[in-house]
Parts: sequence; structure tokens; C-alpha cells
Amino acid sequence: MQQDTAFAGPELVTFGESMGLFTAQDTRGLEYASTLHKSFGGAESNVAIGVARLGRRAGWFGALGRDPIGTMIHKSIRGEGVDVSRAVFNGEAPTGLMIRENTAGKSSVYYYRKNSAASLLRPEQLDAAYIQSAKILHVTGITAAISPSALACVDRAMDLARDAGVKVSFDPNLRLKLWTLEEARGVLLRLAEKADYFLPGLDELKLLYDTEDDKEVFERLSRLNAVSVIKGGPDLTYVLEDGTLTEVPYFKADQVLDTVGAGDGFCAGFIAGLLKGHSTVEAVRLGNLTGSLVIQAVGDWEALPTWEQVEAKLERRMHIER
Repeated sequence: MQQDTAFAGPELVTFGESMGLFTAQDTRGLEYASTLHKSFGGAESNVAIGVARLGRRAGWFGALGRDPIGTMIHKSIRGEGVDVSRAVFNGEAPTGLMIRENTAGKSSVYYYRKNSAASLLRPEQLDAAYIQSAKILHVTGITAAISPSALACVDRAMDLARDAGVKVSFDPNLRLKLWTLEEARGVLLRLAEKADYFLPGLDELKLLYDTEDDKEVFERLSRLNAVSVIKGGPDLTYVLEDGTLTEVPYFKADQVLDTVGAGDGFCAGFIAGLLKGHSTVEAVRLGNLTGSLVIQAVGDWEALPTWEQVEAKLERRMHIER
């Protein structure tokens, strides 16, 4: 892969599948829609864009089809200040697609990603030096789910990072449209054991651990070496670090327009906080704020805030508290 020598080198490296996103504009649903809004989305590229907007250096790579959608995605991510120099184009496989509709206040997504370019990414295509030069590697369970070779890439990248002392952030991002719970459970829990920061949702953990008992969930988490950051508590995020459980309250949103991308916004804020030298709890507080800002606008990544917007929100809050 061609290197971009003008780029200083990312502090965060992440990779995965980014897909073309087409959203029906008719509220009656896709069947009646005459127009579709074109964009793109992907958990990992969303996080990379979010980190870049918060003023830290981010790099994303993946495999895209050599088609107009792949070109659009590549240019758009690069345009957000993310290094895409390790992304690859596959002339034999297409870029994945997802089509979204909103009917009666309910969002549904239809995926067309089988045998996509991203699903064919192979471990030998990873740039070891690129991963090992970062401060944090962020991976998700979505990449692990899309194909055996993509899972092998996740394993290889995590091993490369750990060997070089690069911190590994892992969001399980459980997607039961991609695999069964039984298939997911074994893989995601194994990957969690290799992470330095484990970022699950509370509902995900109850499925993965097969229990509704919060106490059992936290007891199981305490066996991991990772710092666990558990999203989706009762208006708060939990932090389990060195045996201590801390509750970090949410920032209340003024309005909720679209919850898509909230988890990725949280991850971006959390990782940016770590890169800025914040404590885990303070990084989680930043993640809570960025997640809150994301749901107040529409789009997978478009609403991710800049650092200036975050600072303005924090200054307003401190002024009110005084």
C-alpha cells in the first residue's frame, strides 16, 4: 500500500467495513420512496472521523470495491482529516451497501454486504509497522463477524498491537444479523480477553454472558485484564477498573433526533480523551458528551462534534453550575 509521507502518523488506528448508505426520504418506507439520500457508514470509520474532529490524529483502513461508492467513501473519510493511506481497492468485489428506511418512527436497515470487498480483507494485507506505530488500536465485533478472513485480520491486528505495547480498544458491537448469538459469544468473549479497553453495552453483556443478573455481569467482567466501560446503564456509563466500579452520569440531550451512531460517537470521545491524557473516568465523561451531541442530529457520522463544539458545551455547563 502506498504511504502518505505528509501525514505525521496516526495516534489511533482502526479498520473495518465502510458501506454506501442510501436512506429513503419517504416516511411511508422504502417501497414508496422515489428518492434516496446517499452517504456512507461504518462503525470504525465513524470512530476515526470522530477522533479526527476532536483534534487527534486518526487512521482508518479497509477494503473497498473499485467502484463509485468505494471512491466516494475513500474521498469522504480522507476529507475529514483521517489518514486512509493503508486502504485497499479490490477490482473483483463490490463495496457493501446498506439501505435504511424510517416508517412510523421505526428505523430498519437492509444490508447487501455478502462477498463484499471488505469481507475479503486478509491478514497478510495488514501493515504491521502502521499498526504498531499507533498509540491505540480500535477494533469491533462487526469486522470479526463479516467473514473468517476478516476475523483473522482482527486477531492478527490485536496481536501486533499487543506485541508493540499499543493499547487495544474493543467494542463488541454485537450484530445478530451477521451471526448467531452462539457463534458471536465464543468469538467476542475471546477477543475481549485480548483487549486493554473493553467497550460493551449492558444489554450486549447480558446476551453474551447469558444472564439478566447485573451482579453476575460485573463479576464476569472483573475476571478480565481489560478496563471495562459499560454503556447503557440507567442514565449512566459504568467503568470497571482495578476492581472498582464507577458510575459516570450521561449528559442530557436537549433533543433526540437520531440515535444511530451514538455508540460510535461515545467511542470516539472516549478514545480522544485517552489520547489527550485524561483519566479513564474523564475520558468516559467526554465519551458521554460526544454521544449526547451525536443523537441531536441526523446521520451516522455527520453529527460527530468538533473539539470546539465540545469545549463550548463544557464551558456552558460549567457556567451554569457556577
